[in-house]
Amino acid sequence: MPKFKEPDRDCDRCPRLRSFLLDLRESHPDYFNAPVPSFGDPEPKLLVIGLAPGMHGANRTGRPFTGDWAGDLLYKALAEYGFSNGKYDSRIDDGLKLKDTMITNVVRCLPPQNKPVGAEAAACRPFLTDQIASMPSLKALMTLGKISHDSTVRALGLKLKDYPFGHHKDYNIQNDIKLYSSYHCSRYNTNTKRLTEEMFFEVFADIRRYLDNVQH
Repeated sequence: MPKFKEPDRDCDRCPRLRSFLLDLRESHPDYFNAPVPSFGDPEPKLLVIGLAPGMHGANRTGRPFTGDWAGDLLYKALAEYGFSNGKYDSRIDDGLKLKDTMITNVVRCLPPQNKPVGAEAAACRPFLTDQIASMPSLKALMTLGKISHDSTVRALGLKLKDYPFGHHKDYNIQNDIKLYSSYHCSRYNTNTKRLTEEMFFEVFADIRRYLDNVQH
């Protein structure tokens, strides 16, 4: 079991998000409607860090990136580069297991319009800081999008000016961990070709090569 603390089901650090989820428990009682816990290998070498749960994806299923377009592309990439076992089928009971990888979000609760505000990212940041510190097996972090990247840099106690966001950029950071950045694998980014599958896969290919090298 992970040694880090996840937010409680009724976490009230962010009043706006708490109120939103309480309303959804009334209108969508079959949805998860709570902070979505991290998913994956309890001793990961790679931590993939997204932005926040999607309304009809993770907030419905209770597993990060499960049940929406972003998850379809992310789990395809994880399978392609040997980070999963089993078949992803957009359901929490699909039997999929992650290998050497864990997935989380910088904001664990669904925000209205899928847009968390800065105060909410800051309020949730201690969970990410604790999570990273509690996993000595980590060798790489992959952030999806600028908000995720910036919040992760802050969670590490580093300065944004020293680690600016950019797609397919990587940095050597503390404890011999490498930080990789990518545009978010959202439907909007892929539809507009800001992020293609090839671009996304290239980041994973670099991570795979790095992890294979540090393991030998």
